[in-house]
Amino acid sequence: MTRAARELIREAGRTEAELIGVGVGLPGPVEHSTGRPTNPPIMPGWDGYDVPSRLARHFPVPVLVDNDVNVMALGEHAVAFGAEEHLIFVKVATGIGSGIISGGRLHRGAQGAAGDLGHIQAPHGAGIACRCGNTGCLEAVASGSALAKALRKLGIAAESSQDVVALVRAGNLEATRLLRQAGRDIGDVLAMCVSLLNPSVIVVGGSLADAGETLLAGVREAVYRRSLPLATEHLRIVASQAREGAGVMGSALMVIQQVLSPQGLDILLADIRG
Repeated sequence: MTRAARELIREAGRTEAELIGVGVGLPGPVEHSTGRPTNPPIMPGWDGYDVPSRLARHFPVPVLVDNDVNVMALGEHAVAFGAEEHLIFVKVATGIGSGIISGGRLHRGAQGAAGDLGHIQAPHGAGIACRCGNTGCLEAVASGSALAKALRKLGIAAESSQDVVALVRAGNLEATRLLRQAGRDIGDVLAMCVSLLNPSVIVVGGSLADAGETLLAGVREAVYRRSLPLATEHLRIVASQAREGAGVMGSALMVIQQVLSPQGLDILLADIRG
């Protein structure tokens, strides 16, 4: 990671001395106050690892770490939906997660676990084992990994989310059917979130969203069917606008917000004076 960061700084024509902070998004729950992962299901061995301290050895600047979908939600909001105060960003890829913007601010929850959409029980998930240890989780039913597994059972070669997307784009009927149903399953869970949080926009990103309207159509179908008309009257369900850049933009914004906060400015000014 540090090697790649240094290469990017050089490619941008800048120097490490100009760096004011480092932002990192990790694929799992993160205690934002410490930057430590908290029992991340797809990162075995990383529980409690002090990521900020490790990176600070190489870059002596503030290091901020958050869940990757939280970071993407920040980026998406800044790039395309700055006027919206209530937004849910959903990432559908190898796993499923969401980032929540409420009142114009990112909502992390008490322990940084807010938005863990993938481990809510799916209506059609009974008995399906999830890597988190529970059964019936949305991620075990509708993620890219789950769809690839379902396709293999049908004798269709698929190992990843990208393989599923390629099959849908090539017109494979089974892949398209499964992706549309995955959208419905995600939409069934999101309908509960719509009733609870009343967002004005739901943004769907991640690798599976690259398949086009198939996934979105399933999400819309379920959300509009299951949610009350008052909550959906002005609700938009759209594809990510920032796409691959959402995480980068969100990480940069997270650092800027910290550095330009009153505490951050005090530290910066003290360093300049020193």
